[in-house]
Amino acid sequence: KADFINKISQDTKVWVPDSELVWRGATLVSDYKDGDVKIKIIEESREFNLGKSKELPPLRNPEILIGENDLTSLSYLHEPAVLYNLQTRFVERNAIYTYCGIVLVAINPYSELSIYSNDFIQLYSGRNLGEMDPHIFAIAEEAFNQMSRDEKNQSIIVTGESGAGKTVSAKYTMRYFASVGGSGDESTVEQKVLASNPIMEAIGNAKTTRNDNSSRFGKYIQIGFSKQYQIIGAHMRTYLLEKSRVVSQAVEERNYHIFYQLCACYDMPQFQPLKLMPASNFEYTRNGNCIEIDGVNDKQEFQETVHAFTLLGNSKHQSLIFRLLSAVLHMGNIDIEETSNGSSHCFISVCLLHEDEHLQTMCSLLGIEAKHMAQWFCHKKITTMAEVLITPLTHDQALGSRDALAKHMYAKLFDWIVTKVNRALVTTAKEHSFIGVLDIYGFETFEVNSFEQFCINYANEKLQQQFCQHVFKLEQEEYVREEIEWKFIDFYDNQPCIDLIESKLGILDLLNDECRMPKGSDQSWADKLYAKHLKTSKHFDKLKISNTSFFVIHFADKVRYEVEGFLEKNRDTVQEEQLNILKASQVSFSLQYGKVEVKAGVGKQGSAKVTVSRGSARAGAGHKRKETRKTVANQFQDSLSKLMATLNSTTPHYVRCIKPNDYKLSFTFDAKRAVQQLRACGVLETIRISAAGYPSRWSYTEFFARYRVLMVSKEIVRKNPRKTCENVLQRLIPEADKYQPGKNKIFFRAGQVAYLEKLRADKLRSCAVMIQKNVRMWLYRNKYIRMKRSAVIIQRLIRGYQARCLVYFLRRTRSATIIQSRWRGYVKRRDYCKVRDATVVVQSYTRGMFARQRHRKLLRNAKAVVIQKYVRGWLARKSTTRQLRLIIYLQCCVRRMIAKKELKVLKIEARSVSHFKKLNKGMENKIMELQRKVDQSAKENLSLSAKAAETVSLRQQLVAAKENQSLVEKFRARIIELEQEVTDVRHLLEDSKTESKIALDAIEKERDDKDEELKNGLKNLEKQNKDIQVGFLEKEKEIRGIVMLDEERTQHQLRIKDYNRLEQRYGNIKDELEVLRSQENTESGFDSPRPENGHQSNVRFSTFIFVLLLSALYVILLPKNYNLQTVESLAVKIEELQREKQDLETRITEKLQGGFNYEEQMRLKLAIEENDNVKMELSKLRKSIAESAESTMNEESNAMQEELEVRRSEVIQLKSFVAKQPVPAETKVIFMIFRVLKSNYQHVLFKINQNILYRMLESELEAERKNHELEIHDLKSSRGKQENVQQELSRLSSENYDLLTKVESLDKMNRKLKRQLKLYSRKLNTFDEDTGSIQSHPVLRHKDSTDGGALGMLQYKAGDEGKVMQTIILDFKPRGVAVNMIPGLPAYLLFKLLRFADYSNDDKMIKQLLQQIISGIKKVEKKHDKEFEYMSFWMANTCRFLHNMKQYSGEEEYMKESTEHQKRHCLRNFDLAEYRPVFSDIAISLFQKLILVVVRAIKPMIVPAMLEHDTIQGVSSKPSGMRGRSSSRDNDAADYTVEMLLKQLSGYHNMMLQHGTEQVLIRQVFRQVFYCITAHTLNNQLVRKELCNWSKAMQIRYNVSQLEEWLRNANLGDGLVRDTLEPLVHASQLLQVKKQSDTDADEICNMCTSLNPQQIVKLLQLITSTNDYEERVPVKFIKLVQSKLRAKRPTATNDSLLMDGSFMYGVTFPYSPSQLNLEQIVVPSDLRCKTLIKAV
Repeated sequence: KADFINKISQDTKVWVPDSELVWRGATLVSDYKDGDVKIKIIEESREFNLGKSKELPPLRNPEILIGENDLTSLSYLHEPAVLYNLQTRFVERNAIYTYCGIVLVAINPYSELSIYSNDFIQLYSGRNLGEMDPHIFAIAEEAFNQMSRDEKNQSIIVTGESGAGKTVSAKYTMRYFASVGGSGDESTVEQKVLASNPIMEAIGNAKTTRNDNSSRFGKYIQIGFSKQYQIIGAHMRTYLLEKSRVVSQAVEERNYHIFYQLCACYDMPQFQPLKLMPASNFEYTRNGNCIEIDGVNDKQEFQETVHAFTLLGNSKHQSLIFRLLSAVLHMGNIDIEETSNGSSHCFISVCLLHEDEHLQTMCSLLGIEAKHMAQWFCHKKITTMAEVLITPLTHDQALGSRDALAKHMYAKLFDWIVTKVNRALVTTAKEHSFIGVLDIYGFETFEVNSFEQFCINYANEKLQQQFCQHVFKLEQEEYVREEIEWKFIDFYDNQPCIDLIESKLGILDLLNDECRMPKGSDQSWADKLYAKHLKTSKHFDKLKISNTSFFVIHFADKVRYEVEGFLEKNRDTVQEEQLNILKASQVSFSLQYGKVEVKAGVGKQGSAKVTVSRGSARAGAGHKRKETRKTVANQFQDSLSKLMATLNSTTPHYVRCIKPNDYKLSFTFDAKRAVQQLRACGVLETIRISAAGYPSRWSYTEFFARYRVLMVSKEIVRKNPRKTCENVLQRLIPEADKYQPGKNKIFFRAGQVAYLEKLRADKLRSCAVMIQKNVRMWLYRNKYIRMKRSAVIIQRLIRGYQARCLVYFLRRTRSATIIQSRWRGYVKRRDYCKVRDATVVVQSYTRGMFARQRHRKLLRNAKAVVIQKYVRGWLARKSTTRQLRLIIYLQCCVRRMIAKKELKVLKIEARSVSHFKKLNKGMENKIMELQRKVDQSAKENLSLSAKAAETVSLRQQLVAAKENQSLVEKFRARIIELEQEVTDVRHLLEDSKTESKIALDAIEKERDDKDEELKNGLKNLEKQNKDIQVGFLEKEKEIRGIVMLDEERTQHQLRIKDYNRLEQRYGNIKDELEVLRSQENTESGFDSPRPENGHQSNVRFSTFIFVLLLSALYVILLPKNYNLQTVESLAVKIEELQREKQDLETRITEKLQGGFNYEEQMRLKLAIEENDNVKMELSKLRKSIAESAESTMNEESNAMQEELEVRRSEVIQLKSFVAKQPVPAETKVIFMIFRVLKSNYQHVLFKINQNILYRMLESELEAERKNHELEIHDLKSSRGKQENVQQELSRLSSENYDLLTKVESLDKMNRKLKRQLKLYSRKLNTFDEDTGSIQSHPVLRHKDSTDGGALGMLQYKAGDEGKVMQTIILDFKPRGVAVNMIPGLPAYLLFKLLRFADYSNDDKMIKQLLQQIISGIKKVEKKHDKEFEYMSFWMANTCRFLHNMKQYSGEEEYMKESTEHQKRHCLRNFDLAEYRPVFSDIAISLFQKLILVVVRAIKPMIVPAMLEHDTIQGVSSKPSGMRGRSSSRDNDAADYTVEMLLKQLSGYHNMMLQHGTEQVLIRQVFRQVFYCITAHTLNNQLVRKELCNWSKAMQIRYNVSQLEEWLRNANLGDGLVRDTLEPLVHASQLLQVKKQSDTDADEICNMCTSLNPQQIVKLLQLITSTNDYEERVPVKFIKLVQSKLRAKRPTATNDSLLMDGSFMYGVTFPYSPSQLNLEQIVVPSDLRCKTLIKAV
């Protein structure tokens, strides 16, 4: 205590009791002195009373120990420390698992967590206990390891309250065992056990006030393992089913789930004979007033239960199970009435028998008579020595008798179902060892505790005793192993409490004796208990005011039990008469002995026929006479004894489940409820045992690294850390009893580690103060010197400033005087000037006024004279005009009179004949002349209208030409050439026809040259297209579609992996099938000879037949929406061009014959201007062609690739469709014809296309010649119209150019059709080979024979393929033979063999060779699948062989980089394009197995090298604090470093370079390897708290930098590989950045882009301070980061916590041609195959 008092000083942190939080943290205000009664604390500024015992408050652990994985690693071990540590881990870090010595404490999170995936199983598999964060998988792995290593059976004991998560923990334990020890059978034990879960939950689980799915029974599942430690079987034992729940439930509770599931399906037809109703109509299901559970569909749950019955093979017994359950439900609704005469008897009247449907239904379901059952419900038989009495029962007794029968039937049915489940789980294999999983109820205490709670607590007393003994045993074994001095540890022994319960005349013994008494009662039994144990046992007590209850002081709490119902529940009696009625029923079961034999089920009428086993009943009756029936207590005691015997024979592992709150809130911790369960489950007892010994245990290396700061130089002994630690401890801890040095560890008493931490913190604080003092002194001294120097400088500057100010003042004074004098003179001059200027202005204005007055007077007089003059003239003119008007009027009147007189004379003369003849003379001539003029005008009008129409048509053509501007621009390149041709024609007009023909020949030759230039340009464009595809498509297109392509590649590679696995299993069968297929093809094939060149009739007939066949197959094979009129449209276009040509010729003739008017000349001028514009735009077009060619070719190639993929998918669909369809006779005839022509159909197609092309070109050239001849003739005959003809020729040349461009477009279309026909020919070839059956091997196609050299081949004999492959592939040694050879030698040799088979032109030979190559590589892959050397060597050679197949295939896209010599070695007769995917798949399979070999080799090195090894010396983090409890710990494990890991990777890299592996493929290999390193490292860091701190982050970042440096040195430092390390970099940065403010949260969200939100939050929760000056991450900050991540990444909510360790990137094999010639490859003498192959 004195040592403890010394630690109680000011600012000491302690724990004080609290009514709400149980314990609350506080800090002392002043030092404590021995003898003080009160201490003052900061908490609420109050004083804490120590009480009479003067017990000091518990001390708090230092911050460095808060959140430890193991509670026993705490320095101060007591209840508040345990409670606070659990609360911190659960609430702040969301860690639901915590170790407490050998116990795993599991807190129910009431939330779904992603910590049970297969990735976690793989992560914990093979790891020692304590290396990773606490987990249920770690306990399971520890049990599995000890079983396999020690060959001793194991047990996992899972206990806890209802709703604490016991069943879920047991379920995950089973899942782990099934994963690590899974059997090879498809119906594994795991699947069967999981199938049994719905059944056991339905019949054994119910809703309680604490849990919606509470297990109301205990179970022990024993999993059997073989010698290879694979699961071979399982067995289940159950304990203490709560039978009383069948007939009664508490408020807000339900009966067992199966009843509600069955009632939910009452309306289904198959359950009509059972006469079910809704659950609210049955008495046994409505007692608790709770019919439904929120979020649970009973009907759906029932379907899962039925499905589980079917999986376990109990489907034939389902009808009987449902009949019994329905009978129990109807039994509860039987109405038993009291008699009306006032007695307490009850009866069921006869009339009631006919009306009570439930009794009738129950009896019909059980196959018994209703009247007999009604009688024995209301009566009982009493057998005495002399007579047999039948006495009536009271109403309550009758109801009890009915309920007892219902409970008995359900209990026997439960046991029978368990038996059936065990039979389904048992196998015939011999069990070598087993692991048992015990899922049993924890310590229970309610307001009213009865017989069930007493049995449960009795079982927990036994388990607690076994637990304490085991913990004590482990503690003592640890001390012995470390050879330290120790004293016997005293621990709580609950044997007296167990003796009180189970000893002779104990509670159970007295209960059984009272049950044997005829008139025994609960009260008499209680009196016996009081008399026997009240004064003799410390664990027994009673209330003074009550005689109906008693107390038992258990290890966890003092529990009060009510004696009412103990005897009845212990007897569990059922009337024998009722059982006899059931025995005589048509349903065969023996409820008394629990054996049920089903022989029939519910039929159509609901009846059943079952045989009864009479012998067993008689034997049972005889046995009953000899032996008394066991009570429930005896049965439970026997089963508990067997369970304890089993547990004692195994190595136990403990899981304690804790319920954090009663409201099912997620991650909410109720301290009161938690501390109750901690006391009840034995966790605190474990802490007490550990605290009594040496709980804190550190290795010497860890202690030296941690407390190096407390050592002095003389205490350090080099190369002897133990001696050093002992020296420093002797000085720091004088009491020798406070610690004990062991062999490998130092053992400390409780509180000593905290004391050492305090000394270390004080030392670091004093050192910090010393450093701060000296630094501050240095800073202030420097500050003083700077201030002094600054003062001198300031004084100098101030004095200079003052002198300058004086001089400035004097200068200012003198300047002011001068300025004043100048200013005064200026002011006087300004005033004088103002006066003078004003005077002058006044004078000028005055003189102007007088002058203007005089001018106005003179002007007025002059204007008056002018007005008078004009007025007088107007008056004179007015009078003269009036006189003239009067005179004229008078003259008119006189002349009118004279005219009238002359008119009368003329009228008289007009009536005479002579006058009429004179007038009509010459009228005919005028009429004829007018008629001629009218005709001429009509002709002119017609000509003008025709010209107008022609003008309109020309305008329309001009508009159409402008609309087709894009087409004109595309072909303007030909205008200059045609103009040159027209110029040549103009110079040759005077020559003869012979000269014109020569000119035409020159034009044709020039056209051919231009065509060749265009073809060369097209080839150049194709080459540029390939360069673009290599340069840009691999970057831009892969970046845009990288996710989709990777997923497709990954899926494809997974399919390849599955295919390889299946192919290896069935390789032999496949070879036999291939032989049979080749024999069938040889017998039934049609092989017709190839056509000869001289037989034109054969070619024409074959062509005709093939065209017919092609048209028929188009209709059959191609989709409905496919355009089949391409050839027809080509012919139509040719006819349209001919018609346009004829129209053009007629128009030219008309134009040359007729005259040219002004409008036509204007149109020609417009055409010339348009021609000039076209010439100007031609240069722009040439520039744009180069820019658009690349994109055009890319689009065309992509379109062709898409078209090819579509056609391949169509061919696959057609294969499956044709294989299923029957072949009619007509189709067979077509197929026979096609087989005859299949050898030359490609030749015929080529001839057809060639003839069509030649005819088209000849017709166009002939028309062009005629055009030129006509133009020459017209030009010679119209020399006078030379200018107009020249314009017309320009137009004709443009039209001729249009025709030429159309010919070129037709030529392109012809080539496109040729490619389509080639594609269709491949489809037809595939279709022909697959009409009988779909072949699994690629299609072998013939090529057009080309002349080539016969060099660079290896000759072999047909039939020797197997021997050759044995030498080149199977017997080839990569290390011995291949070291001194060129890289890829086997690939070159195999391809030279392939060239010889192709040269031989033998289908069978080349197929056999390819099959042997494929089979040989796969055999090597299968045999050496765990050797990196073989996998790397044959992956490189397979890729090289694949590249050779492409390089020498003859395809232009693969021949661009080949030399002329290599081009001559292309394959001549066969197209092997269909075999490339096969070898590509083999390369992918080799790549995947190569990755697995590398990962398997480096995986044990990753965690020690990347996480555990301290590369930077001196930067030490807090030790793990493991106490060494696990016997699975391997102390001799290799200490791997980053240098060792890099050395291993360098070996792999050098070997791949030596094998000639391409750099692109090496980059992909190490990309996958580094991803695995990152995933394994980050996953381990996410489950290991001690790796999440600032110093460890620095170590990890340095290790990652070493990996990056290695990548740069290996030329792999591009982003593809380096980006895989980003998660580790971001995790290290996250652990090192500041984590306090909102800005820090934004920085974290923006920085950690390669980590998902779950990983970021998990790392923040795991961050642990290794020193006192490191701040912990606040919970508010973690929630802030989580909310920001949720807002920024809304789609990342479903991401997994761990990285997928099995993920693999998609692999690609870019084309890489070889620079070697095949003649340079020689067969080395080491192969010893000269007798098999020969170079030719």
